[in-house]
Amino acid sequence: MGKVAAKMKVMPQSPEVDLDELQERLENSLPEGAKISRVDREDVAFGLIALFPTVLIPDEAGGTDAVEDAFADVEGVESVDVDEVGRI
Repeated sequence: MGKVAAKMKVMPQSPEVDLDELQERLENSLPEGAKISRVDREDVAFGLIALFPTVLIPDEAGGTDAVEDAFADVEGVESVDVDEVGRI
């Protein structure tokens, strides 16, 4: 079985959310077998910065659903979207 690299877009609830702490909470919420390989940050608007973690996950049925659900339940997260997905 291969692996999939999924670049996710995680929007914080407000500009006041500490992005370093949010990133740590995201890493701690990952389902078994998933790993964050890198995290990029991008200015969105009015001081709001989105996190773009690239998550390596096993290529299984369900794809990125487990990671999306885990990230959505993290305190300080407004929304989670899949930006890019590719096999590695």
